[in-house]
Amino acid sequence: MDTSLLSRMSSFGVLVLEIVSGQRKSFRRRENVEYLLSYAWKSWREGTGSNLIDPRMRTNSRSEEVMRCIHVGLLCVQENIADRPTVASILLMINSSSLTLPVP
Repeated sequence: MDTSLLSRMSSFGVLVLEIVSGQRKSFRRRENVEYLLSYAWKSWREGTGSNLIDPRMRTNSRSEEVMRCIHVGLLCVQENIADRPTVASILLMINSSSLTLPVP
């Protein structure tokens, strides 16, 4: 497996999380600076992943698809490079809503 490609998957995952959340890698939340990845993982583990969704996207009826994007984004930024999905896997995950995603 090409580890350089898998390490670039992290950049893809960050980009997905930035788009879905409407936030940059670091952002102000109340009076604190938050880091998107830390906030994303914390929210996901606490079962509040929907808090990541940009309020402008929450009115969209496709919340399941947005949550799936968050899930895929988190898979792409896993600490262990070997656990990150390949490009082919990502395409399958995004295009098949019936496919069960692994736990990040």
